[in-house]
Amino acid sequence: MADGTVFTTERLRRARFAVAAVFCVHGAVTGSFATRIPWIQEHAGVSAGQLGLALAFPAIGASLAMPLAGAISHRFGARNALRGLLALWTLALIMPSLAPDIYGLCAVLLVYGATAGMSDVAMNALGVETESRLGRSIMSSLHGMWSVGALIGSAAGTVAAHAGTDARLHHLVAALVLTAAGLAACQGVLDLTSAPEEEAPPRFALPPKSALVIGAIGFCAVFAEGASLDWSAVYLKDELGTSAGLAAASTTAFALTMAVARLVGDRVVDRFGAVRTVRVGGAAATLGGVLVVTAPHAAVALTGFGLIGLGVAVVVPLAFAAAGRSGPNPSQAIAGVATITYTSGLIAPSAIGGIADATSLMFSFGLVTVLAFGLVIGANVLRAAGRTPGTKDAEGGTGGTDGPGGAADRAATAGATEGVR
Repeated sequence: MADGTVFTTERLRRARFAVAAVFCVHGAVTGSFATRIPWIQEHAGVSAGQLGLALAFPAIGASLAMPLAGAISHRFGARNALRGLLALWTLALIMPSLAPDIYGLCAVLLVYGATAGMSDVAMNALGVETESRLGRSIMSSLHGMWSVGALIGSAAGTVAAHAGTDARLHHLVAALVLTAAGLAACQGVLDLTSAPEEEAPPRFALPPKSALVIGAIGFCAVFAEGASLDWSAVYLKDELGTSAGLAAASTTAFALTMAVARLVGDRVVDRFGAVRTVRVGGAAATLGGVLVVTAPHAAVALTGFGLIGLGVAVVVPLAFAAAGRSGPNPSQAIAGVATITYTSGLIAPSAIGGIADATSLMFSFGLVTVLAFGLVIGANVLRAAGRTPGTKDAEGGTGGTDGPGGAADRAATAGATEGVR
């Protein structure tokens, strides 16, 4: 989104915290929903197979609706678009627990996913713009805040489920609280508008070629992430004979590893650059996959899953950042990458299960290991498009023309004459 407004350094810092809060709210909705899926399944009277079908609809809805986010942002401005889309997403949390049957559940989850996807694109586009103007990497920590929000939502949902609270009441209260929090957070984000001469993006468009290439990297990372999150517990229990408690703990440990790695990832990216960070991360994830496949006992497998989480944690944030700098329309490029990553997250669990049925779960994680190695090979696509101003590229040179903090410094000095907000 083209906008020549110049912001002070202090304003940009406030905007960073505001958009981080938006990511946290977005993640909290997901965590709140996930913990009450068993209640929703029982209330709607659906079988395990029907539930699996219904849970594909959020990704379908997101993939269909995400291309709309760019047009909405262009028409209403970045802040107003995010405010409206985020409110739709938080309020959509009310719907799944009201579904009376499988047909109603599929329908509401389609809408639920559509609001999730559009708000996801809007907040990532604003995150990329804020990062660009600050002149340093922030996308990894923003996605880390999403993970923190998911953990908070999950914790609250666990308490509600343990207390036997009706999910309809739980989700109504959570939706109202998160809507208020989201609207408050949106007040602090950058209020960017399109230039009058800027052509409106199409309502629906195929992802640009740059997004397809960058999205391939995101696909590999999300596939490994989804496979590990959904199948690590099953792997430990079925392949290595661990207890159900230890197997379940592997999922929590993996999620925590991802969150922590994302929260500290920006410092690594600023020091070593996107390409080198992803390449080393891919090597760590590949080693993790090898340890999982060859693990003689649970401790080795747990270490392997931890390395996978550590290795892929910052890839998706960097892919979004790269997409946002790969062409004239950040929202459209981000929507393309997001569609590819959502698709990867959708097919990963079923693909792992299908391969396991045909061969073995061990062979399935062999595929995960191959895809993790793809990060090592393909990391270079993040170089030119995704280089953050002021960060180092793979060879140690600085990206772009800004020194560290250059964009923010210029904003601070130019503000007196250029109408700073």
